[in-house]
Amino acid sequence: QVQLVESGGGLVQAGGSLRLSCAASGTIFSINAMGWYRQAPGQRREMVAVIIGGSSTNYADSVKGRFTISRDSAKNTVYLQMNSLEPEDTAVYYCNVVGWRIGGRFDDWGQGTQVTVST
Repeated sequence: QVQLVESGGGLVQAGGSLRLSCAASGTIFSINAMGWYRQAPGQRREMVAVIIGGSSTNYADSVKGRFTISRDSAKNTVYLQMNSLEPEDTAVYYCNVVGWRIGGRFDDWGQGTQVTVST
């Protein structure tokens, strides 16, 4: 079993910054990809940023230049630095981790953390 614990969400004014963290724990052999997704009320969950392997990254067009995803492999932790936040970034943010553990492949989601950006 793999556990994902997210932290760092909250309320911030437009133009402000937040940093999200997601730590994976359990009997993990390897992690192939870590990512952040978000879901606003009434909308589908969408990809925000992913990091594949140690350094290959991909971002949604709406966050390019404002958000940065990074990974600490020693801690099995993924971060999302969010700068220049906009009200449109308001959503529940979920981390996703894909890899291998005892028992086989896993593809797990965090519990979600609320990010609210006020005008």
